[in-house]
Amino acid sequence: QVQLVESGGGLVQPGGSLRLSCAASGLTFSRYAMNWHRQPPGKGRELVAAITRAGDSSIYADSVKGRFTISRDNADNTVYLQMNNLKPEDTAVYFCQAVTGQANYWGQGTQVTVSS
Repeated sequence: QVQLVESGGGLVQPGGSLRLSCAASGLTFSRYAMNWHRQPPGKGRELVAAITRAGDSSIYADSVKGRFTISRDNADNTVYLQMNNLKPEDTAVYFCQAVTGQANYWGQGTQVTVSS
């Protein structure tokens, strides 16, 4: 059974930092590209960052470029999202996704709230 479990969310002040983790089990992690998405209150889900299977390339939404960094540890079956200089508009539920050409899996999400 495939499981993706996000952690690291919480309440942070504007300008602060958080590091999200997504621990994967039940799959061959290194065969999956990994994505982070977010869903702000009352809005649709959007792609925030993506990383290749080997971790050698990544892409970011324009709204987070220069502030967020995606990384992965294939030995530990974990993908991370380092979020710096957080803004109120970053408030959302953050989800990780594992993707191959044949399948994709989602975690349950972790809440990030940026507020003073």
